[in-house]
Amino acid sequence: MAMTGASGALYGVRLLEVLLASGREIHLTISPSGQAVIAEELHRQIDLDRFDVESLLGTRAPLNSRLHYHHFRNLMAPIASGSFLTAAMVICPCSGSTLAAVAHSMGENLIHRAAEVHLKERRKLVVVPRETPLSLPQLKNMQLIHEAGAVVLPASPGFYHGAQTIADLVDFVVARICDQLMVTNSLVRRWGEAP
Repeated sequence: MAMTGASGALYGVRLLEVLLASGREIHLTISPSGQAVIAEELHRQIDLDRFDVESLLGTRAPLNSRLHYHHFRNLMAPIASGSFLTAAMVICPCSGSTLAAVAHSMGENLIHRAAEVHLKERRKLVVVPRETPLSLPQLKNMQLIHEAGAVVLPASPGFYHGAQTIADLVDFVVARICDQLMVTNSLVRRWGEAP
């Protein structure tokens, strides 16, 4: 899982909470822009050099969590190699610059490299852009990574489930991401389910 500099840090934090609670093994990396957005939007200060999950989540990770943090510059991290097996990767939120770097194989950091590995190995890659409006180059970049096999899942919540709070809207998007990752969840009422 990677968090980058697009607005919507809450989506990434909530996704991490849900994935940790599921007991999945998580490899996390965060870009400096992601760090800045987390500070601005969530008022949480994280240190990319001495990462502590409590500073990101505001609470301790579940005891059963299997979280591995990798510095964004560490191209020797296991997730930089195609021989390291993973089930999937999600970039949430995904900035326009990260989207462009992945679409054009211009890997400058671990996030870009890990995403490229998932594409070349034909493993699931889910990118969650949040920016709006979208420029033509951004739309073309989305098309490129979609054609390469990625899932483009914009952070666009639905409203049919009776959302009452921002947390409800965030959970809608996180539930859709979890569905793509095959992580069972009951974060929101699904279409057709009784309230």
